Amino acid sequence: MGKRIVITGIGLVTPLGTGTQKAWKHLCEGRSGIRRIQKFDPSNLKTQFAGEIPDFNALSFMEGKEIKRTDSFIQYAVAATRISLEDAGLEISEELSSRVGAIIGTAVGGVEVFQKNIIEMHEKGPNRVSPSFIPSIIANMASAYVSIIFNLKGPNSCVVTACASGAHAIGDGMSIIERGEADVMIVGGAEAAVQPIGIAGFNAMRALSTRNDEPERASRPFDRDRDGFVMGEGSGVLILEELEFAKRRGARIYAEIIGYGMSGDAYHITAPSLKGPVNSMRQALMHAKISPCHVDYINAHGTSTPQNDPNETKAIKEVFGEWAYKIPVSSTKSMTGHLLGATGGVEAGFTVLSIYEGIIPPTINLENPDPECDLDYVPHTSRDARVRVALSNSFGFGGTNVTLVFKAFD
Repeated sequence: MGKRIVITGIGLVTPLGTGTQKAWKHLCEGRSGIRRIQKFDPSNLKTQFAGEIPDFNALSFMEGKEIKRTDSFIQYAVAATRISLEDAGLEISEELSSRVGAIIGTAVGGVEVFQKNIIEMHEKGPNRVSPSFIPSIIANMASAYVSIIFNLKGPNSCVVTACASGAHAIGDGMSIIERGEADVMIVGGAEAAVQPIGIAGFNAMRALSTRNDEPERASRPFDRDRDGFVMGEGSGVLILEELEFAKRRGARIYAEIIGYGMSGDAYHITAPSLKGPVNSMRQALMHAKISPCHVDYINAHGTSTPQNDPNETKAIKEVFGEWAYKIPVSSTKSMTGHLLGATGGVEAGFTVLSIYEGIIPPTINLENPDPECDLDYVPHTSRDARVRVALSNSFGFGGTNVTLVFKAFD
């Protein structure tokens, strides 16, 4: 029998708050974390709102000199890791360090520092570019800082697969433990792309909602009146442990991760295909050795875009058949916005908590369902339910798809 892998810690830094319990509480209450952008003046942008983190203080998680040298996406990853380790009650001793690794995914890396230094060079010349510029923008620096700060000498990597990055990182961490290369993997995603260039870029693609008069109602997955996604930022990190290792140290276990499926659309850079998500979900169920009728909840990719929502709905129906109409499906992006490379980590955390707490979070703002989206999307309010098996979907530009399967721990 292969190695079993369990989740023992969850660290969340999200537009619903810093800290796992705070974010989970606000999620279950159906609160929106979307508001007018505060970190810069968005007045000249078509979209002037986003999912910013309302209460983040980097000094609570890192030293001041480290903060000055790093982009926010690195700071979010370190914070989420610290929260997850404390949640797991796990201390990384020198003896253990070579058996603990990290994979933190990101879609775009250090956008804030990149933008700042481009402007600085343009206005004041190349000598004004910061010596921390390159180490701050490289995508793998979230994993690097996590490994240095927490003394992790096991496998260390970074996944860059657009909006599937955080979910790929979790699946890859699972595979590393299955192969016996580590006992513990710290996995997830981090993103801090709520910057003028990030908003302007997605506006140029006509991908973002422009509902500036009511930001909290702008992210509306599966709703007929959706007009694009809402960008968010933050980090979601899980502690994965080999079961026997976790039991020996008396760890509290949230759930077990039992399936990892991924696929490529081979179709289009930004438009989704039906076959890609279908193959991803089928591969995950096959890996988990679970039949479709055993799934109790799906945390959907659910971006609130005209293209994704009906496509994901069709994919779920193709995989699950008539059972699709009996499975609660919700999009937590309705409250957090889309955290790009961090979203897979954050939503995996929410999915695990839905199993552990017996609560299915809602899809808010679902007021006028799209006729093409006809499943049970848990509208408006959370639902108490016994969730034994749950899926989390993450799909990215370039046609890259991930499905993770979690199960209640027996």
